[in-house]
Amino acid sequence: MNSQKSYAELSERIVRLLQDERKRQGLSKYAVEQRCGISQQMIGYVERGLRRPSLETALRMADGLGVNLAIIIAKAQARKLASKRKP
Repeated sequence: MNSQKSYAELSERIVRLLQDERKRQGLSKYAVEQRCGISQQMIGYVERGLRRPSLETALRMADGLGVNLAIIIAKAQARKLASKRKP
């Protein structure tokens, strides 16, 4: 059960990093929809934590943002390790 929680936390960090990248680029959900074919409603659900993205959805969102999902995942995992080390 603990691993399920850690996977959920990792998924949340990945989504947060994708959302941060979208905002950093100044893109609306509509602009991302046009780039990757995922509805802005679904993007909103994912960003608000109402839906967990499938691997395909996360890949398409990353591609629409012009970022490598593997790098996003690595950053999310690094943040997880850093948060574990804090007292």
